[in-house]
Amino acid sequence: MAAPVAAAGRAIWRTPPWRGPSRRPLSSASPPPRAAAVRAAFLSFFRDRHGHRLVPSASVRPRGDPSLLFVNAGMNQFKPIFLGTVDPRSEMAGFRRVANSQKCVRAGGRHSDLEDVGRDLSHHTFFEMLGNWAFGGEYFKEEACSMAWELLTQVYGIPEERLWVSYFSGDPKVGLDPDLESRDIWLRLGVPASRVLSFGPQENFWEMGDTGPCGPCTEIHYDLAGGVGTPELVELWNLVFMQHNREADGSLQPLPQRHVDTGMGLERLVAVLQGRRSTYDTDLFSPLLSAIHQGCGAPPYLGRVGAADEGRTDTAYRVVADHIRTLSVCIADGVSPGMSGAPLVLRRILRRAVRFSSEVLRAPPGFLGSLVPVVVETLGDAYPELQKNSAQIASLVSEDEAAFLASLQRGRRIIDRTVRRLGPSHVFPAEVAWSLSLSGNLGLPLDLVELMLEEKGVQLDSAGLAQLAQEEAQRRAQQAEPIQEQGLQLDVHALGELQRRGVPPTDDSPKYSYSLQPGGGYAEFGTCEAQVLQLYTEDGRAVASVGEGQRCGLLLDRTNFYAEQGGQASDRGYLVRVEQQDVLFPVARAQVCGGFILHEAVAPECLKVGDQVQLHVDKAWRLGCMEKHTAIHLLNWALRQALGPGTEQRGSHLNPEHLRLDVATQAPLTPEQLQAVEGIVQEAVGQDEAVYMEEVALACTAHVPGLRSLDEIYPDPVRVVSVGVPVAHALDPASQAALQTSVELCCGTHLLRTGAVGDLVIVGERQLTKGTTRLLAITGEQAQQAREVGQSLAQEVEAAAERLSRGSRDVVEAQRLSKDMGRLTDAVDTAMMPQWQRRQLQATLKVLQRRANTAIRKLEVGQAAQKTQELLRRHSEGPLIVDTVSTESLSVLVKVVRQLCEQVPSTSVLLLSPQPQGHVLCACQVAQVREEGEQPVTRPIS
Repeated sequence: MAAPVAAAGRAIWRTPPWRGPSRRPLSSASPPPRAAAVRAAFLSFFRDRHGHRLVPSASVRPRGDPSLLFVNAGMNQFKPIFLGTVDPRSEMAGFRRVANSQKCVRAGGRHSDLEDVGRDLSHHTFFEMLGNWAFGGEYFKEEACSMAWELLTQVYGIPEERLWVSYFSGDPKVGLDPDLESRDIWLRLGVPASRVLSFGPQENFWEMGDTGPCGPCTEIHYDLAGGVGTPELVELWNLVFMQHNREADGSLQPLPQRHVDTGMGLERLVAVLQGRRSTYDTDLFSPLLSAIHQGCGAPPYLGRVGAADEGRTDTAYRVVADHIRTLSVCIADGVSPGMSGAPLVLRRILRRAVRFSSEVLRAPPGFLGSLVPVVVETLGDAYPELQKNSAQIASLVSEDEAAFLASLQRGRRIIDRTVRRLGPSHVFPAEVAWSLSLSGNLGLPLDLVELMLEEKGVQLDSAGLAQLAQEEAQRRAQQAEPIQEQGLQLDVHALGELQRRGVPPTDDSPKYSYSLQPGGGYAEFGTCEAQVLQLYTEDGRAVASVGEGQRCGLLLDRTNFYAEQGGQASDRGYLVRVEQQDVLFPVARAQVCGGFILHEAVAPECLKVGDQVQLHVDKAWRLGCMEKHTAIHLLNWALRQALGPGTEQRGSHLNPEHLRLDVATQAPLTPEQLQAVEGIVQEAVGQDEAVYMEEVALACTAHVPGLRSLDEIYPDPVRVVSVGVPVAHALDPASQAALQTSVELCCGTHLLRTGAVGDLVIVGERQLTKGTTRLLAITGEQAQQAREVGQSLAQEVEAAAERLSRGSRDVVEAQRLSKDMGRLTDAVDTAMMPQWQRRQLQATLKVLQRRANTAIRKLEVGQAAQKTQELLRRHSEGPLIVDTVSTESLSVLVKVVRQLCEQVPSTSVLLLSPQPQGHVLCACQVAQVREEGEQPVTRPIS
């Protein structure tokens, strides 16, 4: 079984020898190869026979790609290479031929198999994609086809007569010729012409998205029928030849560099090699299906589908087996069930699994969590993050399962009650379905609600539901954070042209050129002189000059601007031409594109390629970013110190105003933990420790205990930021220094001493998803002001508690105190103050508000009793009492009416209470003959 080991600072794959049939057809006499051996054989084939570098699977959390919910193909992690945006200093930039087994999830978004899982014998939300790649023309069609044929027929021993191939037949509408080159390669490899098929762009032209790299593909198919009767073809392997780029206008242009991108589903390959028609009948799933049978006591899995699957038992087996694999892999990679985006999809998956396991398989509570160790056993050697996080995965799945089971039972009762009230031709109300949904109160996926109704033969008001969904989407859009406008970008053609011309990457080392003055302040950030190498219009066209008022992109040979990356906002500032210092060209931002720094500016006058310019960064903006970035490192370290090493960073963003840090936590942070974290940061700030920064070889960072790094592609050499300890000492494995202080891989700009942070206050904290917490923090003077606000509010709460303890003389005074509590609660909820203190004051105010309300009720009851007696003395028994009562409380007025009617049951009562500004409170109750147990109705009117 493939297992990752560390080498040269990166994980590579070491695989045991292939034990399956070699250079001969599959034989029924040979035991079928296990999935782990199939995976290992693929990796060792490309590494040992064809010199490919083996790279580990990327996380299923997309890395810097907002267009994806999950990584859904092996090529996702290599998109920077295809798009030409890879950092030339990164390890990835050196990739030429690589292979791996990539974890993929296809659920939600453009490619989703979620609704099909369980209904047939082949669909999955999680699967493994075996792939090999050749970048920049390292090899192309001839070699890719030959390698694939060699692996399938000689290593795996698949009979050649059971393999068919297809190629691209062309598309005259866009001027694409048939891919006869691929056809001829297959014929030379010995594939009979009768088994070489051609298809159009729908089947044999692959595209990354609506725009971007694309190209013809050739596919290898396996005949399940084995040559008996009509062929039953199943796709095994897709070989994509990236040679075009789909432009925004829909046209195709040739790519500057050609690439090979292949993908073969491990599950499907294993089914073929193990002689199974269903992927669920392989050893990737059989341990899970067996565990489900043992844990539920349901009938054994028989692989039935459709009408033959009575009671949908086998469907449930497949759903649960597939979904627990997906849940385990996603949670291990930091995606937990939540309320939006990928976490929301995962929440649907978990609830779908719970529903099938509990209702169809009759599984006991906590059953799903018990399957996690089986997933770890089958996949943990290949993906060790499953082993590392197994306890957390099982705990999270079990917690969510318990919560959902309670919601499911309540939802079933609501559906049953609603259905009983419906007429024969009525549809199920959209409002009720919405209240049951993930967007409503109970959190049931709508597809489950529809399925539950379908099983009862009830139709849902789909149009009404769609209207509610649209209204919800509009509401969310209004509440969403504003999306930052994307700046100018260099596309794959522009980057290819720069590389063709031999233009070197932008030298941005001057961004680190600053120092401390003797008094502790920062010296002026030095200016940087540079030459304009290229100018770009807003639509990305390269031009020789730009005119007055034109927004443009500038490519310089060097810069001191920090380009936005690593969560840190871009620098701002201006540039001037060397020969004309009095005309400022404002620079709004700088962005990195494939090692080139593109400056976005507005030209007040003409600017030409070749002009010499001088760059000036906005010092206040830069210092604010430096302060926040160093503070984030201290906060990240403090969290690990206070909560344990399992607290891992999931993302961050900072600008001079605030910082945001997302962290993986086992549970929501308590006020005491938040206060402790702040205290650790304050101590580091108070010690005014030196911040050391140094570039080192990436390999030197591979085995440093406590070193913090994210799932990112780092340049080589990589910049290391260490607080209080020189980098060389921090990276010494024997020193353990990185366990005692903040040491991170980081390209950002930082303070040179921690004292300049001044202070740090966590002002916001909320759970993004189960297991992921977002912290908002401020520093410096803002933090001091927040502490003062918190102290002031704490004193007000203390004073309110003192007033409450003294008691109130009458209802009006008690109500005034209650309103003051409400206003104070609003102030605490919205103030910029320490979050730990906010949580404490909120808890205190909640208790005080309850006490105030209790005091009001007691005073109202006493006041009502007094006024009732006064009215009874003024009115003799009769059928009607009409009078005025002096009170500011409608509640007191209602209580008086009720007490009068209780003491004189045959009397109707109407009471009025004049109020300021001409208003009147009114309450009445009419005497009536009532059935036993029926309550009278008192009508308050204001």
